[in-house]
Amino acid sequence: MPKFKIKHTTRYTYKGLVRDSANQVILFPINDEYQEVLKHDLKISGDPAVEIYKDYYGNEVGTFTHCEPHAELLIVSRVQVITTPRPLPTDDIFAIEQWLALEKLKHKIPYIDYLKQEHFYGLDELKTIVEQEDIEHETPFDTANRFNKYIWENFKYIPGITTVETRLEEIWQLKAGVCQDFAHILLVMLRLKNIPARYVSGYICPHRNGMRGEGATHAWVEAYIPNYGWLGLDPTNNCVANETHVRLAVGRNFPDCSPVKGVYKGAAEHKLEVSVTVSYGSEDEEKTSDTIEAIPIVKSTGTFPVNSFQQHLEMMQQQQQQ
Repeated sequence: MPKFKIKHTTRYTYKGLVRDSANQVILFPINDEYQEVLKHDLKISGDPAVEIYKDYYGNEVGTFTHCEPHAELLIVSRVQVITTPRPLPTDDIFAIEQWLALEKLKHKIPYIDYLKQEHFYGLDELKTIVEQEDIEHETPFDTANRFNKYIWENFKYIPGITTVETRLEEIWQLKAGVCQDFAHILLVMLRLKNIPARYVSGYICPHRNGMRGEGATHAWVEAYIPNYGWLGLDPTNNCVANETHVRLAVGRNFPDCSPVKGVYKGAAEHKLEVSVTVSYGSEDEEKTSDTIEAIPIVKSTGTFPVNSFQQHLEMMQQQQQQ
């Protein structure tokens, strides 16, 4: 059972003094039979009180307000977690029975939200590919793995080619991007086959084996498999997400799982920096594959502060570090 120590640092630097910074953080790792959180410390500039609640998807969410004038907001999350390998599905039930079981979930909570798919230009083309490659007697488990491999083989991993506002149709046209983009396309493919699928935000913590997204915030997908439950699939690495993947949150898509988002009063120009470091069991083994990577300053174009409208931009930037 691997033991990981993870440090996730978020730093906002403002051009001038700001105040009333109201924020939401989803930096509390999921605690269940396959992931045990041993310790979690959250340090925030100004030491504001953090109110914690569980959202609709079962994630722990913290909210806080830093009221005093400040030129920097620093959020540091330190986690110690032990993960346990989850056995793969035995997949010994007839395929037709499994597909019928999924059909019965279409109108049941909580699967409804994980089956809805918004329309985008390219959806019909993707739907045609999904239907053309339909294999007789293939189980949902086999289909999910095949879709995972399809993205791995047909999409290029190119950091920076997509922006924080890149839409699904653009990702489909480019056939390239980073883990967040790959996860969103896999969600579409699974939902088109009536397989409930949810977005997962977290960290990938391999032992220096060069996996994409290593030592950074990461994104993957969980597909619901009948008589098994939620199966993690990482299309960025064409693998099952298991004991090397530490889960922070789940939701319909990234906005449901944003690690940090918020608004403030003051100067519109600011810089966001995010870093993640991972160590394996002891401090002397600390691996710092990701130093703080600066994101370009977001500048306003008018005389009025635009920070309230930058909320979506800021939360999407969190996941573009891998």
